[in-house]
Amino acid sequence: MLTRTTYLRIVQLTTIMVFVLIVLGAWVRLSDAGLGCPDWPGCYGHVTWPTADDDVAAANTAFPSMPVDGSKAMKEMVHRYVAGPVGILIVILAVLAWRRRKHDPEQPVWIPTLLVPVVGAQALLGMLTVTLLVKPAIVTLHLAGGLSTFALLVWLWASMRHRPAKTLSSGSRRWLWLGALVLVVQILLGGWTSTNYAALACPDFPTCYQQWWPDTDFGEAFVLWREVGVNYEGGVLDQAARTAIHLSHRIGAILALVVLGLLSLRLWRRERAGFEASVLAVLLFTQLTLGVLNVVLHLPLHNAVAHNGGAALLLGWLVFLFHRFRQP
Repeated sequence: MLTRTTYLRIVQLTTIMVFVLIVLGAWVRLSDAGLGCPDWPGCYGHVTWPTADDDVAAANTAFPSMPVDGSKAMKEMVHRYVAGPVGILIVILAVLAWRRRKHDPEQPVWIPTLLVPVVGAQALLGMLTVTLLVKPAIVTLHLAGGLSTFALLVWLWASMRHRPAKTLSSGSRRWLWLGALVLVVQILLGGWTSTNYAALACPDFPTCYQQWWPDTDFGEAFVLWREVGVNYEGGVLDQAARTAIHLSHRIGAILALVVLGLLSLRLWRRERAGFEASVLAVLLFTQLTLGVLNVVLHLPLHNAVAHNGGAALLLGWLVFLFHRFRQP
């Protein structure tokens, strides 16, 4: 029978690979490579991507509106190459969980089982991202699905470690739930900002075009579903709508800073959870710094990708805190 330690290592490997996949997804999106391959699951009909001159010419003929860009195609396919093994690992985790449950009654089975349809939905959203031409609603859902997969794996990993739960006052528990809600909304706003190409809608900080509140169009900014058949790469919104999205994300950042900052302080002072509070504070400060640098440095790729990864780590840490401070 597979030992608990071996199963835990597979969980850890899968969790790390999902985090890498989230970062790669940000790298693809922020490199404008979401349509680097106009078909799915192959790339211009290839298992890899066309590189030979004859293959490139044939691909350009087959997809005249999307000529081959080798750099973008490579990025898109690297993302898919990592996604495939992740899906296989998650199916293996589910099968092994049910087999281990026969001998180990403490083996979690419902989260590994839930992960299978979640990753299946992720594959579908990955396909729709391409076929619907990086539609903002689909791309944002794809990001949310990736982060949900990561969060479930973090909970599974924490459940397998057999650490005793710590007590948490009812007031601090409410702050933890509020912090989680604010963070999830802020992550979705960040995804909406990125997928609508609104990250630089305000090119200065802390003002926006040297104004505290420039022209905005919130009605147009948050239309969740637009017409099919439009290529959304580069965005289709006007400046006022993009500014509204960008400012919403900034407001969300302030709210997250206040709520999660107070949660960290409360964990430190009232719950005597110095380590948990310190990690939360460091992740929060790092994420805020990366967000400001995105604007000040005009969205350098490495910084923007790190900002996406930081959101995943912050979410993962809150999931860990929920497990750490669960009711004994």
